[in-house]
Amino acid sequence: MNKFRAKPFVKWVGGKTQLLDEVKKSLPANLHQFGNLTYVEPFVGGGAVLFWILQEYPNINRAIINDINEELICTYRVIKNDVHSLICRLESIQTQYLSLSPEERKCFFLEKRRLFNTKNKSEVETASLFIFLNRTCFNGLYRVNSKGEFNVPHGKYVNPKICDKDNLLAVSELLQRVEIMCGDFAETEKFAGTDSIYYLDPPYKPLSETSSFTSYSKGGFDDSEQVRLRDFCSRIAQNKAIFIASNSDPVENITGESFFEQIYYQFKIKRVHATRLINANPNNRGLVSEIMISNIGNI
Repeated sequence: MNKFRAKPFVKWVGGKTQLLDEVKKSLPANLHQFGNLTYVEPFVGGGAVLFWILQEYPNINRAIINDINEELICTYRVIKNDVHSLICRLESIQTQYLSLSPEERKCFFLEKRRLFNTKNKSEVETASLFIFLNRTCFNGLYRVNSKGEFNVPHGKYVNPKICDKDNLLAVSELLQRVEIMCGDFAETEKFAGTDSIYYLDPPYKPLSETSSFTSYSKGGFDDSEQVRLRDFCSRIAQNKAIFIASNSDPVENITGESFFEQIYYQFKIKRVHATRLINANPNNRGLVSEIMISNIGNI
C-alpha cells in the first residue's frame, strides 16, 4: 500500500482543499460508523474532496465520480488504469520543458496546446498533455472557447512540477475504489439512496461579468442549469441521500441578490470563507464568502 497521502493532481480553479474542514463540519458526526457507504461526486473537478474523503472515511466502500469535461475524465481513467505509462510520458515532457529558455518554453507550450486540441490522440497522450498544460498555463485555468478548444495562455513558472510521481501513484491506488463516469451530472441520480452521500461542486454562479471562469465546457452553466441542479438535489433528497453543495455567495457581493435563498429555500444554507486568487479585478481577489447547501440537520 502506498503510504503517500493522495492530493489533487491538477490545479483547479475553485478547488476545495482549503474548505475541507468546513466540509467535514457539515458531515454527520457519526459518518465513520455508517456501513456500506457510497460516495458520489457529480462535478469532480480537481478531486480535493474525493481524495480527502476516501482517506478520511475508510468505510466508504464505493465511490462514483463524474464530470462533463472529457479530457479531465480521460486523465482520471489513465491514472487509474495506466499510471506508469503516464508517468513515463510526463517525465519526458518535464525534462524537455525545463531544459528550454523562457521563449522556447512558450513555443513548446503552444505546440502542445495545439496538439491537445486535435483529435486522434491516445488516452495516455491526452492525459499527459492535460497535466502538462495545467501545470504550465496561466494560473492553472481550464477554459475553452465556443469550439471547445483549450485557449489558456502560457504561464511563467520557473520550475513547475509537471510529473509528481509519488502523488500520481497514490491517486492511482485510491482510484481503484472509484467508478468513473463522463456526462451530465443528472446521470448520477441512480446512485441516490439511504446509504449514499453526494458532494456537489458545480460551476459557480458568477458574481459579475468579469468574474466568470466557469467555461470548462463549451455548453456553460447558467441560471437555468443552477435551477436544474436544485431540482436534482430535491430528487436525491427525496430518495434519502445526504448531499452537500457548494456555490458562490451573491448576497455578499450584490445588494438584494437572493437567488440561492429562493431556489434552495427548503434546505439549509451556511456561509463559509475561502481565499480566491483568480479574478479579473485584482481588488476582488482574497477572502470571499461562499455558501454550502445541504439537507443534513447539523449543517
